[in-house]
Amino acid sequence: MIESAVEWLLGVLAVPEVGLVAVFVVAFLSATLLPLGSEPTLFAVIKANENLFGEAIAIATIANTLGGMVNYWMGYGARKTFARERSTRWFGWLERFGPKTLLLAWVPGIGDALCVVAGWMQLPSWSCALYMAIGKFVRYVCITIILLHVPDGWWHGLADLLG
Repeated sequence: MIESAVEWLLGVLAVPEVGLVAVFVVAFLSATLLPLGSEPTLFAVIKANENLFGEAIAIATIANTLGGMVNYWMGYGARKTFARERSTRWFGWLERFGPKTLLLAWVPGIGDALCVVAGWMQLPSWSCALYMAIGKFVRYVCITIILLHVPDGWWHGLADLLG
């Protein structure tokens, strides 16, 4: 039963119209404070239809940046709600490097926090969005190109091992 559900899901993700929507939704949600990763969905869509490489990367970048901006605005709102706390290193990095620090917004574990703190510090939102987008775009391109060069036999072996 689980195997048929996974096959159905992979079939749905392989449909370009649904696949690109799935890339958008998962990339957006994974950029918020939810513990998700968007790379598997992006890779599945591109692997199913390599002609969608550019579109899927662009959609993932835009959605992940929008999710990062949600974190930014949460931090912006939190500043108005909570007392100012400047004892963490995130503040130090952002004070020193400004919005350029958000090139690291893609890094698991620290990226979401950087976006929230940037909003808390009320750094310029458009600059923050630009640097977030650049970092996220480079990550998606690099990871996807690397994954596309993994032989299909390896993926089948992994599926056999897990299944």
